[in-house]
Amino acid sequence: MSLNKVSVDDINVSGKRVLCRCDFNVPLKDGKITDENRLVAALPTIKKLVADGGKVILCSHLGKPKGEPKPELSLSPVAARLTELLGQEVKFAADPEVVGPNAKAAVEAMKDGDVVLLENTRYRAEETKNGEAFSKDLASLCDIFVNDAFGTAHRAHCSNVGVSELVDTAAVGYLMQKEIDFLGNAVENPVRPFVAILGGAKVADKLNVISNLLEKCDTLIIGGGMAYTFLKAQGNEIGKSLVDDTKLDYCKEMLAKAEKLGKKLLLPIDSATITDFPNPIDAPVEVEVYDSDKMPADREGCDIGPKTAEMFAEAVKSAKTVVWNGPMGVFENPTLAAGTIAVAKALAETDATTIIGGGDSAAAVNQLGFGDKMSHISTGGGASLEFLEGKELPGVAAATNK
Repeated sequence: MSLNKVSVDDINVSGKRVLCRCDFNVPLKDGKITDENRLVAALPTIKKLVADGGKVILCSHLGKPKGEPKPELSLSPVAARLTELLGQEVKFAADPEVVGPNAKAAVEAMKDGDVVLLENTRYRAEETKNGEAFSKDLASLCDIFVNDAFGTAHRAHCSNVGVSELVDTAAVGYLMQKEIDFLGNAVENPVRPFVAILGGAKVADKLNVISNLLEKCDTLIIGGGMAYTFLKAQGNEIGKSLVDDTKLDYCKEMLAKAEKLGKKLLLPIDSATITDFPNPIDAPVEVEVYDSDKMPADREGCDIGPKTAEMFAEAVKSAKTVVWNGPMGVFENPTLAAGTIAVAKALAETDATTIIGGGDSAAAVNQLGFGDKMSHISTGGGASLEFLEGKELPGVAAATNK
C-alpha cells in the first residue's frame, strides 16, 4: 500500500479555510468528559494549522446518534474543553444539520488562526453512508481538508472520504501520519526480527490478521482466549476453556502454513486455570497452573502460565520490531492479568520498536502504567486491526499522494 501521503507539513494554509477531521469521540458522563486523551492527541495538528494562519474548522463524530440530533451526544463540551487546552476560543457551531446557518456565519466571520468546531457529524444520516449531499455541505466550508482521525479510517464516511474527493488537497494530520508510519511500515517494511503477538478472545476476529502476519513476521505469538482453539487443534485437552470448534481446521491450516514458511508460531505451554469464570469480572479467583498437555477437563484456562510468560518474553528480547494486539488473558481481573503484565513488561524493557494495536491491548498497557515505554500506541482498534490484515483503509487511501 502506498503510504506516501501529503501531510500538514507539506501544505500552505495561510488565509485558507481548513476543514480538519479529528477523533473527538470521547467518553462523556453527565455532560463532562471523563477521558480527554483524544483531545490532547489532536492538539499538535490543530496548533500547527493555527500557527500557519489557517482558518481552522474542526469536525468529528461522537457516539452513535444514528443520524439524528441527540443533545447528550453534542460536541459542545468538547468545544469548551478545547478552548481551555488551546488557550484560545473554539467557537461552537450549534447546528442540528451540522452545516447550517451557525456554521456558515461562524466560518464567514473567521480571521486567520481562528478555530470553529462543527456539531457531531453523525447527526446527519448521510455521514455513515458517505452520502453526497453532506459531503458537498462540508466541502462548501473549506479550501483544504486535513484528516487526523485514524479511529475511523477503516470507514468510508462523508467527513473523512466523501469530502476529500471534493477538495483539491486532502492531507493527513500528525496523528494519522504517525499511525501510517508505525503500523504501515511495521507490516510492509519491518526491521527484523519482527515478532507479532496476538491475543484476545476469539480466533474469528483475527482470521485475516493471523494469516497476513504469518507472511510478514518472523515469529507469531498467540495467547489469550484464542490460543485454546489452536491447542485443541493440536489434540490437547482444554477443559472448559474458550473454544471455537468451527475454526479447528483453520488453526491446523495456520500451523501448517507457519511450518511451510519456516516461521515460528508460539502457543502457550502452560495456563493459569480456574473452576468458573469470575462474576463480577474482578472477583477473587483461585488459580492452578497446568501444562498445556495436562489440563483437567473441569477447569478453564484464563491466562498464560508463568513458563509461557517467560518464553514469550524471551522471544521479544531479540526482536527489532514488535506488534501487539490483544491481551494474554482476562486482564480485568488482577489475578488473571499476570500474563498480560509480563508481556507488557517485556515490551517496555526492549529496545525494539514496539507498536500496540489499539483496543484492549492499548487499554491494558495504559492501565498497567507501561504506556510511555512503547514506541507507538494506536488510537484505533478496528482500524489498526484492518491495517494489520493488510487491507487498504478508505480514510488513508483518500488522502492526496505526494
